[in-house]
Order: sequence, then structure tokens, then C-alpha cells
Amino acid sequence: MALLSVIRRWHFRNGMPIREIERRTGLSRNTIRKYLRSGAVEPRFKVPDRPSKLDPFAEKLAGWLRIEAGRSRKQRRTVKQMHADLVALGFDGSYGRVAAFARNWKADRQRDAQTSGRGTFVPLVFQPGEAFQFDWSEDWAIIAGKQTKLQVAHTKLSHSRAFIVRAYLLQTHEMLFDALTQAFRVLGGVPQRGIFDNMKTAVDRIGSGKARQVNARFAALASHYLFEPEFCNPASGWEKGQVEKNVQDARRRLWQPMPSFPDLDALNAWLEERCIAQWGQIAHGALPGTIADVHAAELASLMPLGRTFDGFVEHTKRVSPTCLVNFERNRYSVPASFANRPVSLRIYPDRIVIAAEGRILCEHGRIIARSHHLPGRIVYDWRHYLAVIQRKPGALRNGAPFTEMPEAFRQLQGYLLKRPGGDREMVEILSLVLHHDEQAVLCAVELALEAGVPTKTHVLNILHRLTDGKAPPASPIDAPQALRLAQEPLADVGRYDNLRGLRHAS
Repeated sequence: MALLSVIRRWHFRNGMPIREIERRTGLSRNTIRKYLRSGAVEPRFKVPDRPSKLDPFAEKLAGWLRIEAGRSRKQRRTVKQMHADLVALGFDGSYGRVAAFARNWKADRQRDAQTSGRGTFVPLVFQPGEAFQFDWSEDWAIIAGKQTKLQVAHTKLSHSRAFIVRAYLLQTHEMLFDALTQAFRVLGGVPQRGIFDNMKTAVDRIGSGKARQVNARFAALASHYLFEPEFCNPASGWEKGQVEKNVQDARRRLWQPMPSFPDLDALNAWLEERCIAQWGQIAHGALPGTIADVHAAELASLMPLGRTFDGFVEHTKRVSPTCLVNFERNRYSVPASFANRPVSLRIYPDRIVIAAEGRILCEHGRIIARSHHLPGRIVYDWRHYLAVIQRKPGALRNGAPFTEMPEAFRQLQGYLLKRPGGDREMVEILSLVLHHDEQAVLCAVELALEAGVPTKTHVLNILHRLTDGKAPPASPIDAPQALRLAQEPLADVGRYDNLRGLRHAS
């Protein structure tokens, strides 16, 4: 282009003949005349049409790229996988050629989207306390020495951009309820609106436009905390772009390098501490100061949290004849009086509460099995089976629930089952926990074992000595005024001596 400018200046401004220009530049006179006649400022070179090894496969590759663009990011094939598939079809070109084709295809698609207006956005601004945004992501951490895939809940205030991250093993209703409750606690209150995508834990069915059939339990959560749920259009993540960006930033700020913790509670405590610390380190960008500074001013616009939402999910189950209920391939014991009867399972993130007839029957720690190839586990409480062994004492000998009794009970069982009637005697000792404090019964058994007299009579004697002095004092009787004595009688034991000397008719 510089040479063309010089040629044009020499000829049209200085009047230099073509012969002289030919001598100075080394170009042929025909080339010089062509440049001068074209009148163009920039030279145009014709690119030769060379065939590519990819041409026979271009249409198929473009179709693959179009299909993959419609899939979620986690399900898309990489360009390297597409190159391997083309090689299997007979393509013998390089990976670089396929990658260049994919880059050009994506650039053309992006230009078309921008031309049609779909790639143009409007900056959003939020007032203090107006809204928060929520999203899930998948990340990894080392829990108890094992690499674990986590479902991570991200909650971010739209005005101050204060954020909180919390990790779970599943992405279910009860996890969502706990994540929002903990987020409101850390953020200091509840905004007026919540912006969500169309996650299955909140939306049962997507209607036309903004119409949504909201899950009943999620609607109860929103009504409890008094925020208005708002759902994005499908595949429109930019409508909650702040929390979408927070998902990307968290991978760099929190999950690299991969942290290691003894359990999930320790991880969540560390995440909460790290998030609050980063508020004071990250500049807000749109407003003066850090995120912590803007969040401190926004607190006055948030509604106080108030009473915590009881975020359980309820299932109706029938108890089996072996006093067990099944949930997520695991089984949990229930008191024997409810065998073969329906009960209600209240599912929390960390525990399972079993209720029936308007009262709580029992509670177990929840087991979350990540692999479907492993067999389910059984969680027993041996106290639930005491009513059964009172009728069937022989079941105590090999009963699976009783392998989890305290060590002192198991030692006593080993002594008593060696003699006739020992199983019945052991059942009667175990049944003492139904009427006395379990620790007192356990202490009595330990003392009986130390004394070398492991019998029911000795355990009862020790238990009575332990509990007699601990009985609460009797409360005075509040008698009516008409029945109260004006003068209380005095005890006179001498009257009994007088009675001994009297003769009575037989």
C-alpha cells in the first residue's frame, strides 16, 4: 500500500513518466499503468481458490457445531473430539484445520447474532435492597481425603454485589431452602425480589412468556421470607449476569487450588469466612469503595430475617415388618409400634425426621450415597426394637440392631446368654431404658460387671441406689382454704406403746 501511494504521488503530483517510475521501482510498465488506471487507494490481490482436505467434510462439521451449540456447556463435545470423529470418517487433515474452521464458524454466528440484535444488551442498575440473584454450579473439593463433586449455591445481592457461596452434595429442594436461609443470615436480611433461572426445584412447569407454575414448597419459602420470586426467560442467563459472573470468579478465587477439609460443615464454614473477607478486598466498580462498604450501606434496606423457615421436604412412607422405612436406597429404623403403618418422612439436608400422629417419633442422620453401584445402608436404633424382643427374647441373640449397643450392654449379653433364661433376663435389663435414664442404666451395668455379679438383681439394686438420691423433692400440696388445719397435730409415738398393752377380742 505504501508503494502504491508513492507511485501515485510521483505520477500525478510530480508528473514523473512511467519509464522513470519503472526504473526506480523495478515494476513493469503494465503493472504501473494498471495501478494508475484503477484509481483505488489499496491494491486488491486475487486469492487463488485452493481446495482443502476439509471441504468434503465441511457441511457435516458445520452441522455438528450447530448441534453442539444448542446443548448445555457440560454436554458439548470438544473440537478435539470432533476431529477424532472426522478422522474415523476418513479425514486425514490436521486438528489445526478443524479448529480454524470452528473458530470461523463461531465468529460468523456471533456476527449474525449481533446483526439481528440478539447480542446487544442494556446495562442494569438495582436500588439498595431491591433484588438478589441465585444460581447453582458444580465444583470439586477433597472431603475426608476423597475428591468429591459438589453442588454449589451462589447468592448475590444485586446492588452491593455481596455474595455467599455454600456447598452441598445434592441439588434438591431441601438443599435450596437451606442455601437461601443461610444466605439471608450471612447477607444480613432479605431483599424485595429474588431472580432465579427455571430450576426444577422452584418451577414445576414453564408457561408462555413469564408464566410459571411454581413449586408449592418453594412458594411457601418465598411467602415465609416475603420476597417476590422472578424467573428468567429460558436460556437467558444474562438476565442474572451478576451471579453468572460470580460462578466464574469463584472458581478462580475459591476453588483453585482445590481445598481439602475433613467434612462438609468445615468446608462451608471456610467458604463463608472467605466470602466475607473478599467483600473488603474487591472494589465495587460502579460505586465508590469496596463491596463491604456498599453492603454496609445496603443493610438498612434489607428486611430482617426473622423466624427461620422449616425447610424440609415431606414424603409418606409405609414402615416394613422389620420396622424400617426406605429413602434414597437407604433404610432407617422406626419404633416397633409403627410397623406396617404409614409415617411421614421430613427430609432435611443433614437429617431425616420421622413423624406420625402429630408427633415426632425419631430422628436419624441422613446418608447421601453418591454412587448407584454401591448397596444401600441400614441405620438402626436398637431402642426401637425393645417392644419386639420383649415378646420374642430369642431374637436378641442374633438381632442386627443390637450389634450397635454400647459396649457394656454387649459384655453383659455375652455373660447372660451362656446360661438358661439369660436372653429373657437381658431383655428385662435393656427394657429399663424405657423407664430410667439410659446413662444411669449403663452405669449400673458397668458397676455390676466390675463387681463380677452380672445379674438382673444386682443391676436393679445398683440402679436404685444411683437414682434414689436424684429423685426430685415432692412439691407441697396446695390445699383449699376450707381444708387447711388451724393447728397441725404433733407426732406421739408413745401412743403405740399404750396400744400394745390393750387386749382386743379375737
